[in-house]
Amino acid sequence: MTRFAAVAAGGCRIESSWQAAALHALSGVAILLALGAAAAAESVPLPRPRPAQIVSGNGSPKEAETAASACRLRLNGGWAVAAPAEIPPGPGECGVEDAVRLEAVLLADRARVAVSPPAILRCSFAEAIAHWLREDVAPAIHVLDAGLGGIDDYASYDCRGRNRVVGAKVSEHGKGNALDIRSLKLSNGTVLGLTDPKVPRQFREMVRASACARFTTVLGPGSDGYHEDHVHVDLAERHSGYRICQWDVLEPAEDAPEAAAAVPLPRPRPAAPRGR
Repeated sequence: MTRFAAVAAGGCRIESSWQAAALHALSGVAILLALGAAAAAESVPLPRPRPAQIVSGNGSPKEAETAASACRLRLNGGWAVAAPAEIPPGPGECGVEDAVRLEAVLLADRARVAVSPPAILRCSFAEAIAHWLREDVAPAIHVLDAGLGGIDDYASYDCRGRNRVVGAKVSEHGKGNALDIRSLKLSNGTVLGLTDPKVPRQFREMVRASACARFTTVLGPGSDGYHEDHVHVDLAERHSGYRICQWDVLEPAEDAPEAAAAVPLPRPRPAAPRGR
């Protein structure tokens, strides 16, 4: 081999060695960059998953935590059976915050008081109903030597004006903040109408007194003509804490004065609507 050829060959070997070293260095840098990127990715916290979207009562979407509210946790912690409820969009002021489907109230002895049909209510109002049934109504039933077995949901959530009058101020029913009750069912199957004069007066007076102490509005017979066959209770907020308790505990017809029997009854109202 000539000297030129040897030098050329040596140069090729030098060039090949330099290229190999360069490639090795570049691959090392690439590995370091990849490791650094992975470490950086692990150190940067990922954003929390977006909470499920719900639709509020007025139809505008809002984000809400998927966990149950504190109110629902209390209800289902031994007081009641209540599940989250979906409220269809309603016009105007209609809408329910933290709506629940109240299926039953559990008494202190674990007896189940069914709500028939299940009532759609604001959770805070459902909680007030549970307290009332557990602490007031169930003990009052004991004067009848029976237990409380159920409650009639005559009307709960309903997007409408007061007394179903078109253009009237939205009813507390439209906010899930009211319940109409027509009767109670005893554990022995007996049904007691809250406005039935034949039901023992002492019991009806006890229920009336407890309702007027618990709720800001109580309407029954003698109130406005819309609540003669059921009782309306709600937790409406008013200026200076003003409360309304209008429920006449009527006497049985046979015990009423003869003069009252001589007074002609008013003509039946056409398709009498439910009350507030």
